[in-house]
Amino acid sequence: MNYCINPFLRQRRLTREVKVGPIGVGGSNPIRIQTMLTSDTMDTAACVREAIPILEAGCEILRLTTPSVNDARNLKNFVAEIRKRGFNTPIVADVHFLPAAAMEAALWCEKVRINPGNYADRKKFAVREYTDDQYEQELQRLEEAFTPLVLRLKELGRALRIGTNHGSLSDRILNRYGDTPLGMVESALEFVRICRKHNYHDIILSMKSSNVKVMIQTYRLLVARLAEEGPDWNYPLHLGVTEAGEGEDGRIKSAIGIGALLEDGLGDTIRVSLTEDSLHELPVCRKLVEQASRPIRYAPVGEVVENRDPFSYKRRKTQPLTLHHTAVGGDNLIRVCASHNDGDLLAEISPRAPEILEVNPLAMPDLCGQPTRLLTVSDDTPLEPIAAYRLLAARAPDWPILLRDRSGDLIATSTNLGSLLCDGIGDAIEVAGPIRLAYNILQAAGCRSFKAEFIACPSCGRTQFDLQTVTARIKARTSHLKGVKIAVMGCIVNGPGEMADADFGYVGTAPGRVSLWVGKQQVKAHIPEDRAVEELVALIKEHGKWIEPT
Repeated sequence: MNYCINPFLRQRRLTREVKVGPIGVGGSNPIRIQTMLTSDTMDTAACVREAIPILEAGCEILRLTTPSVNDARNLKNFVAEIRKRGFNTPIVADVHFLPAAAMEAALWCEKVRINPGNYADRKKFAVREYTDDQYEQELQRLEEAFTPLVLRLKELGRALRIGTNHGSLSDRILNRYGDTPLGMVESALEFVRICRKHNYHDIILSMKSSNVKVMIQTYRLLVARLAEEGPDWNYPLHLGVTEAGEGEDGRIKSAIGIGALLEDGLGDTIRVSLTEDSLHELPVCRKLVEQASRPIRYAPVGEVVENRDPFSYKRRKTQPLTLHHTAVGGDNLIRVCASHNDGDLLAEISPRAPEILEVNPLAMPDLCGQPTRLLTVSDDTPLEPIAAYRLLAARAPDWPILLRDRSGDLIATSTNLGSLLCDGIGDAIEVAGPIRLAYNILQAAGCRSFKAEFIACPSCGRTQFDLQTVTARIKARTSHLKGVKIAVMGCIVNGPGEMADADFGYVGTAPGRVSLWVGKQQVKAHIPEDRAVEELVALIKEHGKWIEPT
């Protein structure tokens, strides 16, 4: 299955154009940038106040949460106020659980986003074996629930995003396909098939996950599956890493997931989900789009046989070697190459180590019979970094590789190194910036853990507490816990699913009330918010994961 035109040359995937109001997405249009309001959708004045600076900053598509029919109905007032102020930016209603809310929102918004995991299903984590007949009955029930929205969108000329979230797959999908990229893809395709029955094609697809490896694999698999279905299944893609977090960590994680796919030529509109004010997301979006639109260095690579599987992570097998008492390659940790330590962050390999060999993968030396060296791409190679290292990995099949990025730019470095790491390429990395950036990239790519990891949603009108403040409070108490993963969720929409990959979860369930989770299991409910952080610390201690900060 092919997911891109050429893995050594960025060429944008050709899709059909979908009109979202006056804005074209896909086709020959530029990659569109968007964000989402965090204000309560019922508070029209607050939404307008938040929206104006965002729209003035160049946001091309703006989304609001629509948790109830009343919220959907109030979109009429918000849209009217925005239009009155001269903004023609298309508005998107984000709907979970309630088909009636989607039906109402379609009257007022240029686009409706639905989640195929919960549009007609409630997640119960139920284990059940479906016969083919039972599964078909479930699909018929789904079609009955979804068809009225399809017909309304078609009648009104509205667009639809079918937005799969890794954290909220239906029990039906989980039982048949498992918690897998294939399950995420099939979850969306079930809905696409219903749309196509009614000759409705104003569809944009997304496959979001907080795990960047899963996110990258799933979008690639989606594109390959669409291509198998036929040339007119060329629907545009909305890219995003869900629950990326905030600060440098959130930007690194977003750059790895979104940037890697844009370098594959995939993606027609993007949203960077940060646990910060929505306005702060736009510069990161713009940087990613500029990076994916720059002129590229390219030379013909000839015939190449790649061993990597773009749809499933497996670290490339290499020969181990030792550089000044540090084992590299083989099954060893992916090492950090730097000239000096930074506190407890170690420079594990020196950039001047004689065992490092710079090569041009377009003109490889004969390595046969040579002692194992740590290979890296020479600066004079006329290829983009991702293409160059993919080519090196293919032409030196079992030699360990040092991934170097000399750009000095956080977004570019994260994209280049993170993309390769998620493809299983790389035994050591070196960055032009501070050594902490190298460790943060390794952690964001899921390759090493040197500190606590936080899965934090970006906030929206469904949020039951101040996410930025609470996340900062939790980080202040727990960031020293190496290898512990904590999910901070403002509401229950993605909570249980996204937290399945976390050790502990903190979820808003009602105003001022929080539930605590261990994996998929809720262990404490309706805790007053002012006690919840300390209750979380107590839970971590109870499970033997706590160490006192030094």
